[in-house]
Amino acid sequence: MRTATKEPNSKFLKVRCSKCKNEQFVFGKPASQVNCLVCNTSLVEPSGGKGKIKGRVLEVLE
Repeated sequence: MRTATKEPNSKFLKVRCSKCKNEQFVFGKPASQVNCLVCNTSLVEPSGGKGKIKGRVLEVLE
């Protein structure tokens, strides 16, 4: 008997900061707020599941 492995629903996202245009990778379901490494603007806020994204999503890594 073979058991199926479950695929993760969470993904990493490449997000562009709306203030300074810096691009960085963030987790799609963060446990804490994620800020831009350059200007410290909030990029993703936790919301109990998927994060509330405040920048522009450029790419989704699966």
